[in-house]
Order: sequence, then structure tokens, then C-alpha cells
Amino acid sequence: MATLADIGVSAAINILSAFAFLLAFALLRIQPINDRIYFPKWYISGDRSSPRRSGGNFVGKFVNLNFRTYLTFLNWMPQALRMSESEIISHAGLDSAAFLRIYTLGLNIFVPITLVALLVLIPVNVSSGTLFFLKKELVVSDIDKLSISNVPPKSIRFFVHIALEYLFTIWICFLLYKEYDHIASMRLHFLASQRRRVDQFAVVVRNIPHMSGHTISDTVDSFFQTNHPEHYIGHQAVYNANKFAKFAKRRDRLQNWLDYYQLKFERHPDKRPTVKNGFLGFWGGKVDAIEYYKHSIKELDTMMTMERQKIIKDPKSILPVAFLSFKSRWGASVCAQTQQSKNPTLWLTDWAPEPRDVYWQNLAIPFVSLNIRKLIISLSVFALVFFYMIPIAFVQSLANLEGLERVAPFLRPVIELKFIKSFLQGFLPGLALKIFLYILPTVLMIMSKIEGYIALSTLERKTAAKYYYFMLVNVFLGSIVTGTAFQQLHAFLHQSPTQIPRTIGVSIPMKATFFMTYIMVDGWAGIAGEILRLKPLVIYHLKNMFLVKTERDRGKAMDPGSVDFPETIPSLQLYFLLGIVYAVVTPILLPFVLVFFAFAYLVYRHQIINVYNQQYESAAAFWPLVHSRIIASLLISQLLLLGLLSTKKAAKSTPLLVILPILTFAFHKFCQRRFEPAFRKYPLEEAMSKDLLEKSTEPDLNIEAYLADAYLHPIFRSFEVDDELVEVRVDKHQTNVADSQPSEPSSPSPPHHVQQPSPPHHIHEPSPPQYSEYQTSPPSYYYQYHPPSPPHYVYQY
Repeated sequence: MATLADIGVSAAINILSAFAFLLAFALLRIQPINDRIYFPKWYISGDRSSPRRSGGNFVGKFVNLNFRTYLTFLNWMPQALRMSESEIISHAGLDSAAFLRIYTLGLNIFVPITLVALLVLIPVNVSSGTLFFLKKELVVSDIDKLSISNVPPKSIRFFVHIALEYLFTIWICFLLYKEYDHIASMRLHFLASQRRRVDQFAVVVRNIPHMSGHTISDTVDSFFQTNHPEHYIGHQAVYNANKFAKFAKRRDRLQNWLDYYQLKFERHPDKRPTVKNGFLGFWGGKVDAIEYYKHSIKELDTMMTMERQKIIKDPKSILPVAFLSFKSRWGASVCAQTQQSKNPTLWLTDWAPEPRDVYWQNLAIPFVSLNIRKLIISLSVFALVFFYMIPIAFVQSLANLEGLERVAPFLRPVIELKFIKSFLQGFLPGLALKIFLYILPTVLMIMSKIEGYIALSTLERKTAAKYYYFMLVNVFLGSIVTGTAFQQLHAFLHQSPTQIPRTIGVSIPMKATFFMTYIMVDGWAGIAGEILRLKPLVIYHLKNMFLVKTERDRGKAMDPGSVDFPETIPSLQLYFLLGIVYAVVTPILLPFVLVFFAFAYLVYRHQIINVYNQQYESAAAFWPLVHSRIIASLLISQLLLLGLLSTKKAAKSTPLLVILPILTFAFHKFCQRRFEPAFRKYPLEEAMSKDLLEKSTEPDLNIEAYLADAYLHPIFRSFEVDDELVEVRVDKHQTNVADSQPSEPSSPSPPHHVQQPSPPHHIHEPSPPQYSEYQTSPPSYYYQYHPPSPPHYVYQY
């Protein structure tokens, strides 16, 4: 059982660690050599091309010689707070802004709750003194005397706890309603104010039935021309092209070496670079490096052209999945949100993810296997959750050395030293738990990919859901149960069975000490480590020393990353759970939660402004899950308090709590009906309004050309060769799009099947490839918000 001294030791270690991380970050971020590590967002947006430095000497390129900047090394804090929410939406997107609002919601919830709980509940609990009479039976500490455990059975003081539980629930529900309303309005405004995006006109259809004598493309065209004749344009077939993808990766490596040797020759034109033409360049005869790689690339181009033609012409390579294009948002909305066939298992339509959000590998998974995959993964997650109870139980044994010492006296000499005992109980348990949880998000993401979801945003939300259940069962409930077993083992063995429920009821709030240590390790020192970016810093400099040969390499080595939603949001929900559950039970934990929300908000604001580059934009689609998990935390806190009071023989006060979970659940269902449709559906009224506005402002818009290759598989956007283009049915060079948007570069592709008046549908011959630099996402105008440039002050020293 951690005492006040143990908590003090843990706080000192974590505060010093956090301060050391922050100090190291403040010094490293102003060094020119680290500029791409701490400001990659501005390099990607084009607002920063070189670090700010004083002097033009050689040393100044690596070390900041302006000593005045060292006196203001903490100016990143006010700069992180200076950008407004609207500027953050323009700069980083609505997902990032909504993510930051989770932290402001936590502050709005817990600041008044902390003040009320500390001023009201602490005096009520301390003045009771029950644990003074139980300390011979149970392992207790001074912190436990501040909790509800210290209130004697049948006490009238429990009415204070019940009243505050009602008050806290009303306050949290009020803020949740306001926040849900605000986020839903922000989402609708964001979608309405965005410029034209291809996913607004696109629908993905899966489980396309096979018709004898017809290709999949013919079947798709025939079905949707019949059922959506006025709005359907055509479709983009999806190909199984794994071999081509390997060729594309190989060519990318060869092109990188060619760029490197060409740059080397430009710097030293008196000497042609050479390379060995044997295996991996380790042996063989020396040849001209530039000519060698040009020849290798040309040969690979020929192989890729043949493979590409083979893929396009082979009907078996076309998957029973397609991306449909429609003339209007209204037509796409009707198709995406309705049942297409009498058989509800065929022609399954849904909104297409934006092109950079598509997870192409899972499109090749047969639809019939998805339910089997989900069942297998569900059983695997269930097994993994309970498997991890073993290391969690071991961690809890470290957290309760005094309880373990009673049943294992031989350990007493090891923990006799006061500092070692404080370190083991106050710091090590939280650190050990953090280490055990480190690899889980990666494992759970792999499981979600196996399930077969086709959008990265969906994969991350499903992974976050799995991780939340894991945190709930193992970190919260598991820590309480296993911790109680070790902590109260002596009491269980030496008292009558009728006293065990009372012992459990008293011991649950005692686990607050463990969660305090976990919050300090994960929420204080861990967040400070996030802003330091030690791992990306080391990897970048190692790559820069050994692997970077061109500017393209340097850009790839930068790796800005993004908000890790699968791990960060479930961790946030755990902090909400801890704060809400222990607000009435052990309110001394609340300041630890409050410090986390304030510190994390500051750090993530800085990272979103200067570092993170989100892979996709879901327009805050994750918010309904955040709302639901906070409601779940409320229900858990109410049921836990109900169970505690039942062990306290508070028969008169306990019935007052029974109605509270019912009211909370009713509030949740009301919010679901009121706000969740804005996150799941697209109103036809809104779609028609935008279509009419676009038709009046851009009457000559060629929507067919705009959508022609929007969902072309990334492997078909590869690299450049000077092949003569075959005429394409849609001439994109005559597209009339908004003047402020760049036109898509011409890229021949597999056939995009377009509805024609006569004949009804037509499949043109595929054109030979004209390759551009290998990309995994389409051109930026598909999804960018095109904001005004954010202020430049945010990244100045």
C-alpha cells in the first residue's frame, strides 16, 4: 500500500523527469539541425524551407549561435495557446480541433468537481475515523483516510456523497450535451464550407454478384444505369495487383539511387560515379552508375507495363468491389444510404472514404469471409484481454508490498530500506504497467486490419474500441480485483466469510494510490516525453547519416507522424473514468487528473500546430464514441458507489441512487437520437443545397473529368516514362474546375467506366502507363481545406 511518502517520491521522480524532458525539448528545438524534427508540419505545408539561424558560418548550420534565443527557450508555451480554434481547423483539420476539445472538456468537467469534492468530501471523510478501528484487519494508509472507506456504516454522511454524485452527474451531462451539440454543428459547418471533394460524389459497392457471361464491370454498369439512370456516371474497378506493387517499390528504390548518383556527378563532374553490377553491389564488374540505373529502370518499366496490361485485361484480377461516381451529391447520398437489392447481402453500398483514407489491401478480402474474420478476432481479443490479467496481477503485487509482506515474510529484508520501498510502491508499478501496455495498440491494429475494414479512419476507431475495453477490464477493473486479492489476502484468511463483502467494499477506493502513480508516469512524464520526440529524433539523425542521399530521402526521414487516435483516445477515456469514479469515492485523486488534462492540452496543441500531419480527415467522426465512453464512466461510477454503499449498510440512502443510472442512460439515448445522425448520415437537403449552389456558380463544370481517376489504385500512379498516350474517353485537360484548385495531373489508368448515351456502356482499351512519382495518396486538392495561411509566429524561436 502506497503511503503519502511513497506518493511524494513518485511525484518527485515524475516531476523531475517531466522537467528534464521539457528542458531538453526547449533546447533541442532551437537547434537548426533539429528543425525538421520539431517543425515538420511547416515544411510539408511549404511555409518553412530552412531553419532560422544567425550567421552564415558552417557551425551556424547545425548549432544555434544566437544566445538570446536561449533566454526565451520556453516561449513555445504561449505560442501553442495563441492560435485560435478556427485557425487550427484551417491549419490541421477538424479532427485535430475536435481532439483538442476532449482535453478542454476534461478541464471544464474536473475543475469545478475538484474544488467541490476537495472542499466538501475531504472534511466529511476525514472526520469519520472508521479506518482507525480497522487498521488491525486491513492494510491502510493516510490516503485511505481521505476516502469514503473512512466513513462508518449506516452513517448519515452518505447523503453528502449521494447528493454530490447527483450534482456531478448533472454537471457532466450538461457539458456533454453542449459539447455534442457544438461538435455536431462544427462538423456540419465544416462539411458545408469545404470545397468540392471527390468522396462527396463517390460510393463504394461491395459483394457484387457474379453474372455468367458478364464481366464485373459490365454487371456494375448495367445495374446502376438501370437503378440510378439520372445520376450514375461510371465506376472505377478495383484490381488485385500485389505483384505490380512489388515492382513499384523496387523501382522507387532504383530511382532513389539514380537521383543520388546524378547529384554526386553534378557536384564532381570530373569523375563519373561507378557501381558493381553483381548481387546487391557487393561484387561484379564496375560499370557507370548512372547508365546502370537508367538501364535497370528502363527494364523494370517494361516489366511493369506488361504486368499492368496483364492486370487490366485479366478479368480474374478485378475484384467484386467498385468505386461509383455520381453527377451530384444528392445522387451519391441516395445510393449510399439505401438498400440496392431485394437480397440485402448483395450490392452493399456505403459512402466511399476519401482517397487518402482508403486501405487498399483490405479491398481484396472476399466479403463472405468478413463475418468469419470478425468472429475470430473477437474471440482473440477476448482471450488476449484475459491473458494480460497475468502480468497485470504481477504488477499489482509490486504495488502492495506491505500486504505481500504479511504473507511472505522472507521478502522483508529486500524492502526494509525506506527509499527503495517508496520507489517500488510509488513509481515502479505505474511504470511496469505502462511498459506492458506499450505494444498493445500495434497488436490490436493488426487485428483490426485482419477484420477487413477498408478505411484507415475506421481501422483506427475499431482499434481504439478494442483498446478501450482492454483498458477498462485490465487496467481499471483488473487492477482493483487483483490488487484487492494481494492487498487484503491476510484479511480474507483470518476473518469470517460474512465480513468479506465489507472488506472488498472498503478496499476498492484504496486502489486510488495505484492509479495516482499510473497517472504520474503516463500522464505527466509520458506526455513530456511525447513533446521531446526522442525516438523520431534519433531515427532521423541515423537516417540522415547513413541512408539519406537526396532531398526526397530527407523528406521521408522527417516522419512527422500524426495523433495516435487508437492509443491516445482510449487513454483519455481512462482518465475520464478514473476522475468520474473517484470523484466521490477518493477525491484526492482529482488533482492528478486535472494536471494531466491541463499539461496534455498544452503539449498536444503544440504538436498539432507544428508537428503532426494527419493521414486523413474524418470530420470528427470519432466524437460519438468519446461521448458514449464518458457516459459509460458515469454509469460505472454510479454502480460502483451503489455497491460501496450496500457494503456500508446504508439501506436508507442507497435506494436514492437506483434511479440515477436509469436517468443517465435515458440522457445518452436522447443524445444519440438528437446528434448522432449528423455523424452517420448526410442529409439530402444539405446535398441538394450544395449541388444547386455549385450549379449556379460553376455551370460549365465537367464533373466526369473531375472524378475520372479519383479512386485509381495508388500503384497506377507510379513514375514517368515518355510513352505516347492513347486517347482517353474523358479529356481532363478540358476540365473546368474552380480557379483556386489545381487540376489533376494527367495519369493514364485502367478504364474508368463511364455511362454513355449510345451504346449504354462502353469499356475502352487501357492506355499505356505514364508514370509520375510513386504516391500512396491522390493529389492534395481532393481533400485539402484550402485555408488562409496561419500566422508564422507559431514556429519562431
